[in-house]
Amino acid sequence: MASVKLRRLRRNKQIRDLVSETQLSIKDLIVPYFVIGGKNKREPIKTMPGIYRLSLDNLIRDIKEIKGLGIKAILLFGIAQKKDVKATEAYSREGILQKAIKAARKEIKDITIISDVCLCGYASGGHCGIVRRIKSERKNQNEFIVDNDETLKILAKVALSHAQAGADFVAPSAMMDGQVKAIREILDNNGFPNTGILAYSAKYASSFYGPFREALGSSPQFGDRKTYQMDYRNSDEALREIEQDINEGADIVMVKPALSYLDIIYRAKQKFNVPLVAYNVSGEYSLVKSAAKGGLVDEKNIILEILTSIKRAGAGLIITYHAKEVAKWLKI
Repeated sequence: MASVKLRRLRRNKQIRDLVSETQLSIKDLIVPYFVIGGKNKREPIKTMPGIYRLSLDNLIRDIKEIKGLGIKAILLFGIAQKKDVKATEAYSREGILQKAIKAARKEIKDITIISDVCLCGYASGGHCGIVRRIKSERKNQNEFIVDNDETLKILAKVALSHAQAGADFVAPSAMMDGQVKAIREILDNNGFPNTGILAYSAKYASSFYGPFREALGSSPQFGDRKTYQMDYRNSDEALREIEQDINEGADIVMVKPALSYLDIIYRAKQKFNVPLVAYNVSGEYSLVKSAAKGGLVDEKNIILEILTSIKRAGAGLIITYHAKEVAKWLKI
């Protein structure tokens, strides 16, 4: 009898939609943007078909378009014009990201602006933190390490500059120990207690980030990021990282990437009573685009299936490069 009831509930699309347990909504989507200097620029990103680096004028036009589709939030990444060892452009009041935040705040009402707080796109070494040279006793030669404590000072300055520009949320993604606490303190001490923190709490050292690094020009010039990003073999560690960020003042927490980490999203949702974001990252996006171009998959259906699975796992919000096209599909 039970199987007959299930067949009745699946017999047509209208009924299936009526009784579906998970509904993907336009309000679940956050659009990531790459911002560059200059005017009237719309540079295609070779490894991310359909995604562009946008100058401020085109950024504003695109945000107005996605707002018209019903999308309520954006995540901004700035592309430095000049990199140095101290990542000074990252916290400059005249930096491209600070300008983008100001422009979006001035030109567009009722949009939530989230700004990425990291150094990888601004530091000449391509790492997420400040690099320091040390003498290796084992090898009797110089080695380079990411200085966690020195990086915290810079990340705090970056976050403050974003708050001053008008960001609603700052999103520290460097995976430095104590970064949320350092940012919460500088924001509170400088009159920005209402600026939120969206923490990249469980950010794994993943091979799915390749296209993003091409887009931002942020590949490490030496070594890798496994010393500060998470080991993809670990899950309990993710819960400890999330809990630490919540205790330090995070308002929203993130799991990144999404598709290979649905178990982490699920466990985090079950354990913590805070808003949870999943980042459907560049490699996940580009693999789908490549497969669709080759005729291997139905592009629309597989994208909707992937994003619905991320929400079903427990994500309340999803950062995805598919957001604009998905919003158009959902409005039909």
